[in-house]
Amino acid sequence: MVSRVIPVDDFDLVIFGGTGDLARRKILPGLFRRFRSGQMPEGSRIIGAARGDLDRAAYQDTIRKAIEEFVPKGARSKEDVAGFLELLDFVKIDATGEGGWKELADMLRPGVVRAFYFSVAPSLFGALAERLHGHACAGPSCRIVVEKPFGRDLESAKALNKTLRDHFDESQIYRIDHYLGKETVQNLMAVRFGNVLFEPLWNAQFIDHVQITVAESVGVEGRGAYYDKSGAMRDMVQNHLMQLLCLTAMEPPSRFDPDAVRDEKLKVIRALDDLSPEDIVRGQYVSEKSGDNYLDVVDDPDSRTESFIAMKLSVSNWRWAGVPFYLRTGKRMKARQSEIAVVFKDAPHSIFGQEQGKHRNVLAIRLQPNEGMDLFVTIKEPGPGGMRLVDVPLDMTFADALGPDAEDVPDAYERLIMDVIRGNQTLFMRGDEVEAAWAWTDPLIEGWTERGEKPYTYDTGSSGPEEAAILMHSEGRRWRDITG
Repeated sequence: MVSRVIPVDDFDLVIFGGTGDLARRKILPGLFRRFRSGQMPEGSRIIGAARGDLDRAAYQDTIRKAIEEFVPKGARSKEDVAGFLELLDFVKIDATGEGGWKELADMLRPGVVRAFYFSVAPSLFGALAERLHGHACAGPSCRIVVEKPFGRDLESAKALNKTLRDHFDESQIYRIDHYLGKETVQNLMAVRFGNVLFEPLWNAQFIDHVQITVAESVGVEGRGAYYDKSGAMRDMVQNHLMQLLCLTAMEPPSRFDPDAVRDEKLKVIRALDDLSPEDIVRGQYVSEKSGDNYLDVVDDPDSRTESFIAMKLSVSNWRWAGVPFYLRTGKRMKARQSEIAVVFKDAPHSIFGQEQGKHRNVLAIRLQPNEGMDLFVTIKEPGPGGMRLVDVPLDMTFADALGPDAEDVPDAYERLIMDVIRGNQTLFMRGDEVEAAWAWTDPLIEGWTERGEKPYTYDTGSSGPEEAAILMHSEGRRWRDITG
């Protein structure tokens, strides 16, 4: 199988926060890989903009070190790195003042795609947007990319959207969620809407329930102050898990078009039922190691912020009536694993007697690690001596299925940034999506805050609080194992 790399149009990409951690770890290494694949035109330019007192050579050296740190040695050559660094430039910029803006305007070329990546705090978005227009850097065809958090509640999300829309049209705003750039997430749409095998079964008649798990083995070290003000609900559920839920539950769009897809996702959010307290389990991790507990790391013995959350959701429409969606995410869990599992109902009648109720088809969509899909089907156990049934996976691990081409599959940031240059918003959140998600989330957070609920505790390296298991066991279901 030969992967096709389609070059994008010539572009100038300005990265505000160009010396920051995200730029060094993800954005620039991702762009290097796209350069190495031949997807970036020869004349393209990448301009780092930050407060640092650097010149072009010093910035190039900074990014060279980042590529050496975050791109495997076998995936880079001296020639490729040198060629990529030649695309880089740097401008010292004052986001809230006038310093550097004329210099930036002089660097930008007419007649090419202009994109501006706001890899900075949301509090700076308005100042950047105002100055881009004031110095004639941003025209009606330019694009801006903004990172989460998209607010911390509905009110702040609306204010943030208004700030952006005061200066840019919605068609120019790309709210990036890297989960939507994962190969497997897009393959979920391909599997559903490109195969006659699945879509006829994708409803309450055949599906028993859906599980969406995003488990992390790391804790909140290094970002405890931020995390303790957010928690798992704001940090993960409102954006990442909500998007995965929407792609799993949405109706087929009329066409694969940005607004058609996002219209259907928005309908899912608006169809979510309100949750009762018994539908939600919140937890904080504890450890036998002194100082390693969540409360120690965030330096607040009275914190009631969750590092884990599990919940049971219902989508009130004809397709999903009666089908529960179970979501869970947490820090310091057994392993790093992101998965969507669609669990089908039992066969209506088993001809195998004692095997009744013991086997179910499951479509497991793995986002990380080892992106791919498994379809678990029931077969006869090999050997003589009766009809004994076992469940086996039909495995489509991308690394195995695509062979050497799997190494060239872009990661999430690579794909999404190239979509920005193409002007394709399909995998980016629209403003009304963000606001609808907060409108559903806010009452839940307000509810447990008003009730003064303390999260349950769970051991580091576990699958979360026991109460999360009970959430499913009480209805005769079980979470899938977290295996990494």
